[in-house]
Amino acid sequence: MAVLLGTAYVVILMDDGARQVLSTLRRGIWITVLVTVTGFVAASVVGMVLALMSLSGSIVARQAARFYIEIIRGIPILVLLLYVAFVLAPALVALWNWIGLPEARTRDFPLLWRAVLALVIAYSSFIAEVFRAGLQSVDAGQIEAAKALGLKRFHIFRHIVLPQAVRTILPPLGNDFVAMVKDSSLVSVVGVMDIAQLGKLTAAGNFRYFETYNVVALIYLTMTILLSLGLRKLERKLGTFERRG
Repeated sequence: MAVLLGTAYVVILMDDGARQVLSTLRRGIWITVLVTVTGFVAASVVGMVLALMSLSGSIVARQAARFYIEIIRGIPILVLLLYVAFVLAPALVALWNWIGLPEARTRDFPLLWRAVLALVIAYSSFIAEVFRAGLQSVDAGQIEAAKALGLKRFHIFRHIVLPQAVRTILPPLGNDFVAMVKDSSLVSVVGVMDIAQLGKLTAAGNFRYFETYNVVALIYLTMTILLSLGLRKLERKLGTFERRG
């Protein structure tokens, strides 16, 4: 795979038009990375909260988490992105002004962060299910034994549940991370200058659609492959560490 990617980049660097496209699109890589990393970290935090709520002893918390997860998972990410950007964001600004905080305007809420918020909302519902399945995979007998020894709930979660749940959580969580890299291209529909948006503008300006979109596809392919290889290496290291333990 590395040989194929290297060959593709050599071909691009040998073509003046494709090389210029790559130089232009480099600016969008940082936006794509920012959107993906920020969105994934925030979605993981929200997802963990939702997972804990869904496993809570409170029926209100469980039903609230289930309602959120089912509703959000049933809405296409593109539709959710447009809704957040053009409906939810203005509503939040109106709420901000209604509370009496320093006056703000809708345009003060950048499209970049509206897009990130949409990805957080969308992916938190999927990540919540990943965390819930991982937490439930831990043997209930170990939890009961820890309670019998007098361990507090936080220590049970920190030292018994979480380390074992990571083995179940990591592979699907990594898949969601890779998927978010690809889905981050959807932010281009609201004008965020990521790789996809810059590619569209570049192709519209130079009419070299073949070269431009080949470069766009290659950049995304490189990012997802490198990330997948890194996650596989991490999984192997964790597996080796557990066997030694």
